[in-house]
Amino acid sequence: MASRQNGRLEPEVIVNYGDGFSYSKQVMQEAFRPGGILDKPPVVLHATPPLTKAQRDTIRREDVDLIVSEFEIPKAQAERVLAEHKGNVSDALRELVGL
Repeated sequence: MASRQNGRLEPEVIVNYGDGFSYSKQVMQEAFRPGGILDKPPVVLHATPPLTKAQRDTIRREDVDLIVSEFEIPKAQAERVLAEHKGNVSDALRELVGL
């Protein structure tokens, strides 16, 4: 049963997690009803074109592995950042850190 707080009905919570997140019955039912969230196509934020051969030639595998392991980003994103900086790992790291 939903309780009242500040004049509004609180959703029935199915699970509370230690990090503060919870799942409510109402939101889950909304997601699984026909025409709900799960029936909508996924949103593609941006599609980047594949790297050219010249761009791939400027990138070293060790640099890609370094960026992927340290920043925990996808390999494609690490390759893209390195390609933008013509294989210069120092400049690529500075951009990822935000300097």
